[in-house]
Amino acid sequence: MYRAPSQTDGNTAVAPSRRTTQDCPTTMTHSAHTPASLPATRSKTTFPAAGTTGRARRAREEPMAVRPLRDGRYAVETAGGTYVVDLDAHTCTCPDHQLRGARCKHRRRVALEVTQGLVPPPGERTAVCAVCGGRTFVPTGFEGPALCARHDHPPGTLVRDRETGDRLIVVAATGERADRTETDEGGLVANYPTNADYGAHEPVFLAVYLDSLRRGGDVRRYAFPASRLRRVDAATSETDVDAGTRPSSADTAPTTTA
Repeated sequence: MYRAPSQTDGNTAVAPSRRTTQDCPTTMTHSAHTPASLPATRSKTTFPAAGTTGRARRAREEPMAVRPLRDGRYAVETAGGTYVVDLDAHTCTCPDHQLRGARCKHRRRVALEVTQGLVPPPGERTAVCAVCGGRTFVPTGFEGPALCARHDHPPGTLVRDRETGDRLIVVAATGERADRTETDEGGLVANYPTNADYGAHEPVFLAVYLDSLRRGGDVRRYAFPASRLRRVDAATSETDVDAGTRPSSADTAPTTTA
């Protein structure tokens, strides 16, 4: 569990919220973004074919619909029929591959759609981001809340707290919802006052403030709903104009001792 901070943590003031309208995340998951609402089939589509010839051209310009199967293969629906492609085995059930051993237009089309991020690669499946409801891919056997690239924060990621503007380093993903993650004081992360604007259903991440690492001594881990953290590009020249002058933000999120 995670202990909520108190005034005895060495912080004399709660950092004010500096969130602007453009920073506000879209966190509430709409009913339209549930797994059941994802289309089971896709319409036939085409791709620009300029500069290509032969099978590569046909793979792009002929209308096809690619659908992932549960066993990791893909069904490819065309005007001439539906064929099954296995990218790992480099096979297709079409006559072009079966009789000629060719890398047929169906295999090429599946590879193209995987590269474009339209269908999951072998070993992955389509899932719905637990924060925004967007489409994402996860390993086939993955259990737990799925997150898109925008809302996933792997350990070591540099992020910014939307409420205070402070920068932190993510140290862990709990895999638990904010409304099911208790602090050491018995409260829930979702019920913490500064988390009121974020989804109670969101997965919780643990992070440490950069300022605490610079000071040394006792370093505490703070619990955040996923969308409260915004990634920071460490390679940019982004700076905190108030760094070192504003009050510490330890009273704005539940915490646990590292």
